Order: sequence, then structure tokens, then C-alpha cells
Amino acid sequence: MSDDLPPGAAPGKPLSAAARRALEEAAARRAAEAASEPASGEQGGPAGPEPTRYGDWERKGVAVDF
Repeated sequence: MSDDLPPGAAPGKPLSAAARRALEEAAARRAAEAASEPASGEQGGPAGPEPTRYGDWERKGVAVDF
């Protein structure tokens, strides 16, 4: 068993071949997703149509008209 552990592995805990392969595949998926994500765009904004265009905001299921 080698000392280089895949990302997300518990230090000091022996890994089976299947667990090592699963952790390596998960790390590869995360890296591919991070590389393909667009750098721009709104984060944490409201879902759905633009609220300022339609004249109301929705928070926690309650629509608030301006």
C-alpha cells in the first residue's frame, strides 16, 4: 500500500482497491466539473424569471409586490 492517498481519504485508514478507485473517480469528476463551469453568471440570485421585470420578489414561498 502506498502513502499517497487520493483526495477525501481518511488519513491513517487503509483503503481497499475499490474505495481508492471510487475516491479517485470522484476527484476526477470534481475536477472536470470545476473546469467546465462558466466563470460568469449570477450566484445566489432568485430562481425563475427576473423579479424586477415581473414586479415581485419571492422569498421562502411568499411573493412580495413592490
